[in-house]
Amino acid sequence: MNNATDTAARFAAVYALLTAAHEAGDYWVQRDAEAGGKGHAGPAGRAACLSHVASYTATQALALGIAGRYLGLRLDWRRAAAGLAVSAVTHYVADRCAGHWRETGDDAPALVRFAHRSGKTQFLQRDPGAGPLLDQAWHKAWITAAAVVTAGRGR
Repeated sequence: MNNATDTAARFAAVYALLTAAHEAGDYWVQRDAEAGGKGHAGPAGRAACLSHVASYTATQALALGIAGRYLGLRLDWRRAAAGLAVSAVTHYVADRCAGHWRETGDDAPALVRFAHRSGKTQFLQRDPGAGPLLDQAWHKAWITAAAVVTAGRGR
């Protein structure tokens, strides 16, 4: 294989690993207190969200580490750390919106305001599952970016 093919294969593997770890971290690893509190205002809400994002990121790092070693992905640890940072920061941004997706005021989280400004107000008002769907779409889009960063060519 050539370098471009190696990078593309590595991207596909990393995307699959980050996505699977996302599902595990978001639904199996996340504690009920984190799920219920991560969208609350103030220090307690931020702490619940940070705790969830820490365990979520650790789940993704573990998946990359184990599978990377056994699949021979030759991941550069700096690129992996940068990719995990992209996933973690963007995950935090979305998860702070929990319970706020129907809000339309200036005090709504920035991503919620962006969704409304992007024409999603009727969707959010009509479908009670719209907020979680937008949340998951956001996560998957950023997981793609994290996989690109992680899988990219080293020096």
